[in-house]
Amino acid sequence: WMSAASFLGMAGAISFMGSDGSMYLMGWTGGYVLLALLLAPYLRKFGQYTVPDFVGTRYASSTARIVAACCAIFVSLTYVAGQMKGVGVVFSRFLDVPLEGGVVIGMCIVAFFAVLGGMKGITWTQVMQYFVLIVAFLIPAFAIARILTNGEHSVPQSAFLYSDLAERLNQIQIDLGFEEYTKPFTSHSRLNVLCITAALMFGTAGLPHVIVRFYTVPSVRAARWSAFWALLFIAILYTAAPAVGMFARYNLLNSLHGAKIVETEVLPATDDAAERVLYRLESPAGKELNWAYNWQSTGLLSFDDVDQSGTISLAKTSTEATIDKDIIVLSTPEVAGLPAWVIALVAAGGLAAALSTAAGLLLVISSSMAHDLYVQFVDPEASEAKKVMIGRIMILLAICVA
Repeated sequence: WMSAASFLGMAGAISFMGSDGSMYLMGWTGGYVLLALLLAPYLRKFGQYTVPDFVGTRYASSTARIVAACCAIFVSLTYVAGQMKGVGVVFSRFLDVPLEGGVVIGMCIVAFFAVLGGMKGITWTQVMQYFVLIVAFLIPAFAIARILTNGEHSVPQSAFLYSDLAERLNQIQIDLGFEEYTKPFTSHSRLNVLCITAALMFGTAGLPHVIVRFYTVPSVRAARWSAFWALLFIAILYTAAPAVGMFARYNLLNSLHGAKIVETEVLPATDDAAERVLYRLESPAGKELNWAYNWQSTGLLSFDDVDQSGTISLAKTSTEATIDKDIIVLSTPEVAGLPAWVIALVAAGGLAAALSTAAGLLLVISSSMAHDLYVQFVDPEASEAKKVMIGRIMILLAICVA
């Protein structure tokens, strides 16, 4: 469940949306509460091993099974494409390849352990991947909290609530014309926030790759406890995410606004991209911003129409800087000047989040195609070996489609 959306995307969305970004926190966490209270124990008690299995048996209908299988495949393919974007962002920056190349590398890695692993294998892999991603998210968050509050707050949640950092950030945003980011219900109305939160809750509760996790526990009681522990670990990351979003926005505005261009390089046009100019930048404090140069080469950070004075403006009326939201978490340690090993750790966390979720989604697609459609309607007498082979072929096919 803790995907690239949670690790890479959410803090970036909160950073760009301000207070209204909290609907992602409430919606996704609330969805897991719905799942834990109303769905997980009862699905486990029913004894079926996939969602289409449950729907087909519960309503005694082959048509219902087919509809459920198609829904599971459609949802999973949509979500797997998002995970591939996350993998591509990480690899494009740290292997110095285009975004498309990063996606292909990620596909090959997911294919390797999804095809070899199976449900139990991927479950244990995900245990380790969660450990990597939570450590990778929290270590830079703690370090940046200490830096930005001059050692007064070492815990990101504490820095978010009790330091003057939010006031400082709001003043910078007002100066740059972003008043709507300083108050809630400005970019979205109250009704819109409520409706989006509800949509995220119902959608999260129905994610097929999360529901099937409860079949790997031995009993109904264990399913309830599994959901409890999951919520506890989700809360650790989700209470830190708004702080990380705030740290990122503060650092970006402070370092990029007013930065001067000290050198340029031209990347020639390729089949995939037009000619691009890369800028070497110097912050208003006179510090060279190597991180900005590094991210420009991926195409996820760009500077256009820089004024004649050779300075970058991030004011609301300016179109000089284009920043992809998905680089916020990955770039924050670099922007804050943290050591290289912390930057590498965050990259590993982003990969762990994206790859573990992608593997779970691919298993759903595989089981829906092989178990719920092929075995039920094409070859009911298929041997176990044939079922496994069909499942693995479907994983490879799904990766190519994604």
